[in-house]
Amino acid sequence: MTEAEFFHQPDYPVPGHGKVWSAQTSDGARLRMASWRPSVRREKGTILLAQGRAEFIERYSETIAELRRRGFHVLTFDWRGQGGSQRFTGRQRKGHVGRLVHYERDLALVMAQLQERFPPPYFALAHSMGAALCLDAARRAALPVERLVAIAPMLGISMIENPRGARWLARVLYWLGFGKAFVPGGGDTAIGTKPFEGNRLSSDPVRYARNAALSAAARELAIGDPSVGWVHAAFQLMDRLAQPRAPLEVRVPTLIIAAGQDPVVSTPAIERFAARLKTGSALVLPAARHEILMEIDAIRAQFWAAFDAFVPGEELPGEQAAAPASAVEQSERSLVQGLVAGGEDGAALGGAAAVP
Repeated sequence: MTEAEFFHQPDYPVPGHGKVWSAQTSDGARLRMASWRPSVRREKGTILLAQGRAEFIERYSETIAELRRRGFHVLTFDWRGQGGSQRFTGRQRKGHVGRLVHYERDLALVMAQLQERFPPPYFALAHSMGAALCLDAARRAALPVERLVAIAPMLGISMIENPRGARWLARVLYWLGFGKAFVPGGGDTAIGTKPFEGNRLSSDPVRYARNAALSAAARELAIGDPSVGWVHAAFQLMDRLAQPRAPLEVRVPTLIIAAGQDPVVSTPAIERFAARLKTGSALVLPAARHEILMEIDAIRAQFWAAFDAFVPGEELPGEQAAAPASAVEQSERSLVQGLVAGGEDGAALGGAAAVP
C-alpha cells in the first residue's frame, strides 16, 4: 500500500467515502491523513482525532463511524514513525521519534489542514500520547479548538517500575547516540497482538481480537516497542506537563476521561493534573483499561454520554436531526450531564469524579 491508501480488513472495514492523502510537515516528514464527512444531514463541526503511540487510522474505524453519526466531519492522521506516515529507522516496526519538537511539527501541520479544509467549530478527541501532546499544545495556545476531550493522557507511565531510573537511562543512551536503538529488551512484536488474557488495553475480548487481527494483517502500519529516542521525548513531554503551572496554562475547555484499571498510564497523575485545570475536569471510569474507546459496550456508553454532554456543535438551520440516543446512552448521559455542563460557558469545572 502507499501513503495515500487505506488498509482494508474485511472483518473490520474502514468507513466508506473516506479520503486519504499525504502532506509534509515544516521539516519534510510525510504524514498520512484521512477525513470523512458526517453520515447525517445535520453538521456539527469537525473533530480532530489524535491517536496514541503505536496506533494507526484504521484502528479507529468504529469511533470514526460513531462521530460521523453524531454529525461531525472527522480529520485524523498517523504520527510520524507509525502507521502509514514516514519512518526514520531501517526497521519498520521500531517506534521512533527523534525529538519532542517533531511531534509538535506534526500537530502544527494537522491544525493547519484542519483550518484550511474543514468547517468550524473545531473539537479535538485525543488518546494517550496524542492526548498529552494536545494538552501541551493547548497550554502553548497551539490547539485552536473549542473543546478538547483527552482520553487516558500520558502524564505518567505506570508500566515503568522505576521512572526516575528509566528517565536517567534514556537520557544517557540518547546523548551517547543510541536514540534510534530499541529500548533495552524491546522488539518488533506489534503492540496489541499478544494473548487477550492479562492484556493492558481492553476488557472486551471481541474488540481486542479484532484489533489484534488488524495489527497482524496490517504489517506495514503496526509497530512494536519504542526507541530510546521516543522514551526520551516522552519523558520530556511528561516533565513539561508535570510543572505546577502547566494545567493553569491550558485555556481550552477540557474533559479528561481516565481509566480506573489503567496499567499503562498513571491515573493518579491525571487526577492531579485535572484538579488544577481552570477550565476542565476529569471523569474516571473505574472498570476501564487503557483503551477506553476499545472497551466493552457498557464502558463505551459512559464515555459517549460524557462526550455528548461536553461537545456541542453548531446546528445548521432546517437540517434533519441525527438519530436519537439509545436508552443506555440517555441513562449514562443523565449520570454525567451535571459533571460536565459547566463547560458550556467555559466555567471552571475542577477536580475529578468517578462514574460508577
